[in-house]
Amino acid sequence: MIRVVLTVLVAVALLAASMPAVETARTATTGERIGAEADRLERAIGGVVAGSTPVSDPSMAAQTTVLLRVPTGFAAADVDRVALVESPDRPGGLALAYRIDDRPERTLRVGTGSAEPAVDLAGGAIELRPGGANRVRVRYVDDEGPTVRIRRVG
Repeated sequence: MIRVVLTVLVAVALLAASMPAVETARTATTGERIGAEADRLERAIGGVVAGSTPVSDPSMAAQTTVLLRVPTGFAAADVDRVALVESPDRPGGLALAYRIDDRPERTLRVGTGSAEPAVDLAGGAIELRPGGANRVRVRYVDDEGPTVRIRRVG
């Protein structure tokens, strides 16, 4: 009986000691997965911009739809906010901002191809749903200059 109690106490102590490391790993993994989504969006934008010419009629513009997944599950930390925003270091640029577990917000710059067109986010940040998939449509239009227009779908 005493062995069982001691075994349980040791197991609880080991679990309690390992939880900070588990939380750190979850946070790091979630940040890496969000970074991978930013890279995927960058590749999609680069593909549209590289092989196309901007046109003034949005219905005729080169476009693609990108599915962005915000990490969920046991291996992911709680994501408080994920949004496509104007890049803080490049006006007219694009960034993916996110906040994990009430920590300070982080921003990942998303490139828009070698032509560096302006970015139109429909008048403000595009908030993405934490804990699921989000579709965004990317169009390459001529809006007084080459512009990547991004809208949330659905």
